[in-house]
Amino acid sequence: MALEDAKNTSDEAFTRQSLTGPSFENTFAGATSFLRRRYSRDLTGVDIAVTGIAFDQAVTNRPGTRLGPRAIREASALQSPDAPYGWPFDVLSERAIVDYGDMPFDYAAISDIHARIAAHVGGILDAGVAPVVLGGDHYISYPILRAMADRFGPISLIQFDAHSDTWADDDFDRIDHGTGMYKAIRQGFVEPARSVQVGIRTTNPDTLGVTIIDAAEVHAGSPSDVAARIKDVVVDRPAYVSFDIDALDPAFAPGTGTPVWGGLSSAQAAAILRGLGGINIRGGDVVEVSPPFDTAGITAIAGAHVATEILSLLGWRMRS
Repeated sequence: MALEDAKNTSDEAFTRQSLTGPSFENTFAGATSFLRRRYSRDLTGVDIAVTGIAFDQAVTNRPGTRLGPRAIREASALQSPDAPYGWPFDVLSERAIVDYGDMPFDYAAISDIHARIAAHVGGILDAGVAPVVLGGDHYISYPILRAMADRFGPISLIQFDAHSDTWADDDFDRIDHGTGMYKAIRQGFVEPARSVQVGIRTTNPDTLGVTIIDAAEVHAGSPSDVAARIKDVVVDRPAYVSFDIDALDPAFAPGTGTPVWGGLSSAQAAAILRGLGGINIRGGDVVEVSPPFDTAGITAIAGAHVATEILSLLGWRMRS
């Protein structure tokens, strides 16, 4: 489809035939899949599946991230006509990508959520497809990391966040978005010596062996230096990128549950993510986008861009 055909195109989330290429559908209209990719649960011939997990019952402050997947999809329409900026290739044209829809679950059966998330993402992985997950609060990353580790062994985690989420909690049945990384490390899902947390600016003395590049260090250096340091830690191990939107300063992402001042700018985050090209990434997520607190939708826009960068990281790895 070319730009001149846009006047005859609508609802590509359901009507598009190809799994590759841009979308010139009007950005202000139509059904809102991620980047106008086709909704499909058929993973035959698919490289990357975007899926939503609309769960926010593990939050410690403001709720609303259950609405994050919907808002991120809507915001992504702005990007759908163009190749992702700053990359030497176009992942939308080179890789077959679908919107796998949201994970179904019983909102009242909270105790089932861990197993359900692990099975949902595990099903995507078992089809040979890389997952990009739209949250939801950050608890969802814990069962996702279980699914990743079950298939690749202990994962190298690259976590962008204001908080380490490694507060000690040995009750593994508790549902809490502040302790998921502690549990993932303690259960062997994550290899801490080959993992990095970026943008941290809350106090938690026990790093559990994870390399910390806090927000102050990011500001004092350059994005390229940060990306190089991350690569030095992760080396060529299978990696997972988890981007909590509160890694960004509230000026760039006000719509989140636990905002902390002094965070990364959108420009810093974009440059760091692009600098990670070539890592052995196997999946990723963007979490904690809370539309009820999102002035002018700018947090959802940031979330959509982050998810697109993760798509590009995956596409770059698949080229090699």
